[in-house]
Amino acid sequence: MDQVDKEILIILQDQARTSMTELGKMIGLSQPAATERVRRMEEKGIIKQYRAVVSPEKMHKCISAYLLFHTKRCEKFVEFCKEYPDVLELHRISGQYNYLLKVVTDTMETLEAFINASGEHGDSTTLIVMSSLIDQKNIIPSIQED
Repeated sequence: MDQVDKEILIILQDQARTSMTELGKMIGLSQPAATERVRRMEEKGIIKQYRAVVSPEKMHKCISAYLLFHTKRCEKFVEFCKEYPDVLELHRISGQYNYLLKVVTDTMETLEAFINASGEHGDSTTLIVMSSLIDQKNIIPSIQED
């Protein structure tokens, strides 16, 4: 990965719908050269997917919380989280708790219902998000020549 690839990744993280022609202009390459670089990064798995970022508030999902969760029934808990639509992220972590999950839901009542339902799998501590000062930053790649 060189400096041009880094520039491409930064642009695509902000503007994934940019045409290859426009991307090429932004970085000083022809459209075929830009397309080829993006294709190579897709094949290598550097670019995993393209997606729209949806506003939770516009979808009436006004409550965000992180739960630290401890369970001895890991497989069942993971399946429970996969089936629950309000669970957006699930991470295996080290320490006293073995999972960290992000829940985005409609109301405090629906959050409470989730916490109650998850209780059959183990114990949790809930951290309610009051505001998000940095929601999601771009990943700035380290430049490493292949």
